Amino acid sequence: MQKRRKPNAEERRRDLCDAAIQLLAGEGAKGLSHPKVDRYAEVPNGSTSFYFRTRSALLQATAQRLAELDLADLMSVATRTDGDDTVRAGSASPLATMVMLSGEEPRLTRTKARFELLLQANRDPELAEIFRHNSEIFTELHRQEILSRSQPKGNPNAKVLDEQTAATMSFVSGLHMRFIAGDRSIESAEQLDLLLKGIADGIAAAYAKPRRNRAG
Repeated sequence: MQKRRKPNAEERRRDLCDAAIQLLAGEGAKGLSHPKVDRYAEVPNGSTSFYFRTRSALLQATAQRLAELDLADLMSVATRTDGDDTVRAGSASPLATMVMLSGEEPRLTRTKARFELLLQANRDPELAEIFRHNSEIFTELHRQEILSRSQPKGNPNAKVLDEQTAATMSFVSGLHMRFIAGDRSIESAEQLDLLLKGIADGIAAAYAKPRRNRAG
C-alpha cells in the first residue's frame, strides 16, 4: 500500500493564499473566511486555520503572496526585454507591459484582490506595512524607468524625479481602478508608455522654466 505523501507546508501555504486571492477577487473581503478557503482549495476542514491562526494572518500572507507573484511577473517581463537584440527601440518598457498585463486575466483577479486588501490595510497596521514595503520596491522601479527614459544625461534633478515618480504612480493606480471597472480605453503598453512619458516630460518642462514664470 502506497504511503500518502505529507503535504509540504510552504506549498500548502501558497495554495491557501492563491485560493484566498480568488475569493477576495470574486466575493470581496467580506466573503473571505477560513472555511471558504478550505473549500475553495479543496483541503481538509481546518487547514487554513492551522496555517493561519487569525484572519489578519491570512490577509497578511495573501498580500505577501501577491507581491511574490507581481515580482515574478516583473522579472519575467524584464528578462524577455533586457539584452534582446530583436526588441525595437520603440517597444514598451517592462513597467508598462506589466501594468497592462494586470488588466487581463488571470492577473486581473490579482488586481481586484489587491484592491480589497488595500482597503483592509486602512484598519490593519501590519498589513499596511507590507504594502508600504512593496510600494518602495515599485517606487524605485518607477524612478529607474523615468530616469532611463525621460531625464537628460548626467545627474538628474532629484526634485523633478520625485514629482515625476509620484505623478506616474498615481496615474498607474488610477489605471488599475479603471481595469477593475472594465475600462479598456488604454489599449496597449506602447500607448501607456507614451502617456507616462508625456506626464514625466511635462513635469520636467515645468521645472525647466525660469523661476519668475513658474511663480506667475
